[in-house]
Amino acid sequence: MRGLIDSHLHTRLCGHATGTVQQYAAAAAARGLAGIAVTEHLPLPHELDPDRRLSMPPSRVEEYLGEIQEVRLARPDLEIITGIEADWLPDRVEETAAALSALRQRADGVKVVLGSVHFLGGWAFDDPNRLDEWGGRDVDQVWEDYTAEWCRAAKSGLFDVMAHPDLPKKFGHHPSGDVDGLYARFADVALTSGVMIEVSTAGLRKPVAELYPAAGLLRAFGEAGVPATLGSDAHSPDEVGFAFDEACDALRTAGYHAVTFATARCEKRSVAL
Repeated sequence: MRGLIDSHLHTRLCGHATGTVQQYAAAAAARGLAGIAVTEHLPLPHELDPDRRLSMPPSRVEEYLGEIQEVRLARPDLEIITGIEADWLPDRVEETAAALSALRQRADGVKVVLGSVHFLGGWAFDDPNRLDEWGGRDVDQVWEDYTAEWCRAAKSGLFDVMAHPDLPKKFGHHPSGDVDGLYARFADVALTSGVMIEVSTAGLRKPVAELYPAAGLLRAFGEAGVPATLGSDAHSPDEVGFAFDEACDALRTAGYHAVTFATARCEKRSVAL
């Protein structure tokens, strides 16, 4: 794992994870990683997360930034990157943009923003507590709606990296029909929008039991020349660096010769595979 950074992880502050930044840093060092990007969930609107089990409470943002800075100073042996994972909410684009801008402008602020599409309308389609709602949905229509929103998100300019690109497959719901055409849409938009994509090992821990993105989609990204980063989407320190060897193998198979890490919005570093 020489030179690799786990560029997607969550702490106890999001309401559905455990561990402190210090514990994540210790886990990364133990696994031979070069660093971590801490990417807590940007606070969601109250109506989407009334119980604060999906995102960080607004009242704890200062604590979050301060904790990362404290660990950064205490661990000069590791690269500790301040990040955030922000949801694409098409009816709240200006609000999201303002929140991210404020966080980016701070000296101790966010350097990397992961973009995620977790909601279609008010439905959090990857929430296990709302799994039953899939029963009343047309799977192909969900994929069409998701793809449209993912492309809008990638084009928005809000995000540096698009996380877990084919998330709707989490519970085993795959698109039928022309997946090559679908994957080409993802790749074309990512390339023209200048966003990176994430190879996430979290899918291996989910019912679908495969990487995000699927092999065919990763190949489409690779053939288009879209840079790829690497993250575990860890929700506990023991998941840091999870299955990175498998992810690197998948990247090589898809034609990648390097994995790229965003250390700040306009700064990237590549590590040869």
